Amino acid sequence: MKRLIATLAAGAAVLATPAMADELRESLDDKMPALMELYKDLHAHPELSFEETRTAAKLAELMRAEGFDVTEGVGQTGVVSVLRNGEGPTVMIRADMDGLPVVEQTGLPYASTQKATPASGVTTGVMHACGHDTHMSAFIGAARLLAERKDEWSGTLVMILQPAEEIGLGALAMLEDGLYTRFPTPDYAIAFHDAAQFPAGTIGYSPGYALANVDSVDIVIPGVGGHGAYPHTTKDPIVLASAVVMKLQTLVSRESSPLDPAVITVGSFHAGAKHNIISDEARLQLTVRSYSDESRKLLLDGIARVARGEAIAAGMPEDKMPTVTVEDPYTPSTYNSPDYTETAMTAMRARFGVDRVMQVPSVMGGEDFGQFLRNGDDDMKSLIFWVGGVPQERLDAAARGEASLPSLHSPFWAPDAEKVIATAAEALAAESLRLMPRK
Repeated sequence: MKRLIATLAAGAAVLATPAMADELRESLDDKMPALMELYKDLHAHPELSFEETRTAAKLAELMRAEGFDVTEGVGQTGVVSVLRNGEGPTVMIRADMDGLPVVEQTGLPYASTQKATPASGVTTGVMHACGHDTHMSAFIGAARLLAERKDEWSGTLVMILQPAEEIGLGALAMLEDGLYTRFPTPDYAIAFHDAAQFPAGTIGYSPGYALANVDSVDIVIPGVGGHGAYPHTTKDPIVLASAVVMKLQTLVSRESSPLDPAVITVGSFHAGAKHNIISDEARLQLTVRSYSDESRKLLLDGIARVARGEAIAAGMPEDKMPTVTVEDPYTPSTYNSPDYTETAMTAMRARFGVDRVMQVPSVMGGEDFGQFLRNGDDDMKSLIFWVGGVPQERLDAAARGEASLPSLHSPFWAPDAEKVIATAAEALAAESLRLMPRK
């Protein structure tokens, strides 16, 4: 693939001067009332993963109005918008669209009252409890800023609206539907996520691993059932499963390097139905988090080994060994290209000020944005950053012990949307301009 523009070192020289920052910001200020109306509409009409039909159609029309070549239905409900503007690198900006099966309790005047039935089969409320409505609104803001500044940059802009991030399948669905073959392959992939732990309008970043591999693991542990009064005539799967649960923790504490973060959490333990009956089966559900492929393999191999080893120790016959199933596909870790990340954040500090841009610890949460780098060219660069969304008054109240801070996915999560959207739209547009300078 053709790589035209400047090295990162050259790009670092294209830092925003105060005048450039003021001009871009003033243009965005004029757009904010319309972006906030868009945000309120998106917030009030969330849709579940792979069901984002209204959302996708609405945003596709807005992108066409900015002069983009728009393709809908990529990866089921995804949207790809391309703006070719001469020779230069290809920059891809991504926003995710799906909401969550959460009953909103924010009390906002535009709170969601939508209902849907997810794969669980249980009808529930739907809410943008992870802030994807701010992601999409900032995405449109960045698109408008860049479309009106075509004389300031040269290259190809690919802006994608991704479905199904919340279930970790949307990025892969778009890739498998030809994202990198039907459309220009990116030199740079950029995204942001709102954050429920940082002050509204601040920017956080983590060079290298930023978010974790996410594996869902199911373990079925057979036993020999019987009367609870005569345990010697049974093979108790609850006792066996309890031993497995405890032994699994040593994979992190004694087999994984303490310098390599890892998590094994048993989130569900189901067995039995009555006080005096020893069941013939126990079921465990695990979430497993890691960063590197090597660490992931160590944990998954260890889980299978521990389950089998504890069953052998309990005297279970070969035909009653535990069954370990790892969900496929899984969500791979998200990796920020270190040198590129530092260069981009140097530019953002120059634009926003050192007090608003900070390096933050990596997290063990998951984000399928990592799929785009994993499936890209070897020299592709990738960056996802955080934009704080906590209103200042909420932070002050929490500091006084008068309030708690809701997390992402909470029914009470209500970010300072205006600050999130304004900061993210400016950051996405400014970084794209920096990467694609017109010579």
